[in-house]
Amino acid sequence: MVIEAYLALLRENPQVPTAAQVAERAGYSVRSVFERFPDLHALRLAATDYALAQANTQSLVTGFDGDRQTRLRGHVERRARTCTEWLPLWRAVNANKGDSEEIETRIRFVRSATIKRIELMYQAELSTLPELERRQIVLAIEAIIDFESWARMRDFFGLSFDEACAVWIGAIDRLLPSTPVDS
Repeated sequence: MVIEAYLALLRENPQVPTAAQVAERAGYSVRSVFERFPDLHALRLAATDYALAQANTQSLVTGFDGDRQTRLRGHVERRARTCTEWLPLWRAVNANKGDSEEIETRIRFVRSATIKRIELMYQAELSTLPELERRQIVLAIEAIIDFESWARMRDFFGLSFDEACAVWIGAIDRLLPSTPVDS
């Protein structure tokens, strides 16, 4: 309940919630929050681990088959849903990453998982490239589908979910080489 209250408060307001706000939302006393978590950093870390587990469940390793457009759409829509749901926590975690090696480790894990998924989703196209070019394209795609990229398209430019997905699909499609005929 405490973790869910913390995440709900982050979704409502970009400011990191206080222990009192979390306690009130969860229906606990502040003391009860600190009985479960020694400090707010521990709560933030637990919320991050909870989010990673949820995102991992939501992003089951599927969708690697099918034609190029099916893979592009599936990958982008899954990533867009992840960004929509977890952007507030991502921002809170990044705002405090310098305070904790544990948080930095989790950020690296998320980025690494994103890169691995890109490599799997577009294996057919990437396999036709030399290693350096393949790495550059993977990193460019990772930058394109970053949480903040999603936030800019939705919040700053006012794109709908579908419009923002179309931007990502078009950008990734232009970056990737042609799909080999036997794929």
